[in-house]
Amino acid sequence: MAEFGAHLTGAVQNTRPTYFEVIAQEGLMIALRPAMQHTCKILAERNPEGLGWLFRFSDELYTFLDFLLQHHFLTTTAASFSENFYGLKRIVDKESGQNSNSLTLPWKQHILSMFYLVVLPYIKIKMDKLFQVTKEEDVDGFLTSTSDPLTKLKKMFLFVYPIVHMNWEGAVLAYQMAYLFRKSDYHSPFIQLSGVKLSNLTKADMLNLMVKKETEIPNTTSWTSKLLIYCRRFLALSAQGISQGLSVAVFFLQFLEWWYASENEQSRVALTSLPTPLPPSCIKDKSVKFGGDICPICEKPRTNDTALSTSGYVFCYPCIYAYIKKHQRCPVTRYPTLHQHLIKLYPPD
Repeated sequence: MAEFGAHLTGAVQNTRPTYFEVIAQEGLMIALRPAMQHTCKILAERNPEGLGWLFRFSDELYTFLDFLLQHHFLTTTAASFSENFYGLKRIVDKESGQNSNSLTLPWKQHILSMFYLVVLPYIKIKMDKLFQVTKEEDVDGFLTSTSDPLTKLKKMFLFVYPIVHMNWEGAVLAYQMAYLFRKSDYHSPFIQLSGVKLSNLTKADMLNLMVKKETEIPNTTSWTSKLLIYCRRFLALSAQGISQGLSVAVFFLQFLEWWYASENEQSRVALTSLPTPLPPSCIKDKSVKFGGDICPICEKPRTNDTALSTSGYVFCYPCIYAYIKKHQRCPVTRYPTLHQHLIKLYPPD
């Protein structure tokens, strides 16, 4: 817990965190989601049929793990995972009656903090992806009809969401600037909406954390109570292991990425010389035509040829676009695939 060493010698309690501390703890959580998605993608590419669901549901998997992690740290340290990592805690206003040295948030602030830490980022990620997909549909002429109510709703979404997103980011920037120039005690609108503000951990807080760990010994004869206590202890140890191993894991992942990148650089060949991967055995039994100008999905002559960079197969653009939107994988090889992997082909007449 070296990050707490600076706070153990301080004489002033509940000091105001610096701007760089609050920005650093937010940047830590922003970096975790792409790392999780990258891990799921690697696992899915290793075993597309068995682990392809990890890539398709990576957002839901991350949100579930984030919920467990944030709930544990808010319950035990009155801080989110990243805030506790940088030696911060959440406190409420004095008029709420909470002890300033307490490491337990009131139930209302706990629920609000969980919503703004876990639920709201998940909603934003899904809205961003929905906006990108809808924008691509509009560019490719899928939203030309004006009589369909769903089409009108999508066009309205394309117009409204950029305004909402701009106001969202503008509000966050305004709060950060106000916090930087000491015009506000809140660095984020979501901190203020949660009814809390950030403060540095004090020496008394660290002692309280140590006492909590020493006194969490099951002294009851009920097996259900013991089971609950041991489950909580297991979750606490898991969360502590994630906290302590985060920096090492990030370095290790970066090292592996550099190592494999250097190996691939030495043995790199042109993509056009690579053979087209064979379909899995579960697809071979089906009467699907892969050769010539036949689309593997509709089994008709292709129109608006579009290739997948993940597998090399060519489809009709409407067919493959709709399939990826629903399944997020190649229909032939089952490789995890997104819309950015579509490559339109323009063969010479």
